[in-house]
Amino acid sequence: MKTILSGIKHITGKLFILLIRFYQHFISPITGASCRYTPTCSHYGIQAIKKHGAFKGGWLTLKRIASCNPWGGHGHDPVPD
Repeated sequence: MKTILSGIKHITGKLFILLIRFYQHFISPITGASCRYTPTCSHYGIQAIKKHGAFKGGWLTLKRIASCNPWGGHGHDPVPD
């Protein structure tokens, strides 16, 4: 049962990263660079998912994207440990 669950988590993480890569290659060039953080939100998302898995990494990415606005933060914001 654990191997099935870990397999689902692995596939979900790969799917999330694939969606981010799609955004990076096809949508981001059209909209232009607009992220207020380094690393960019899409790079942050990939790092967070690789480091923490699909669910926690995905949640961290959503929180990061939500704060990427004129009233949010800016500057260097690495993925937490």
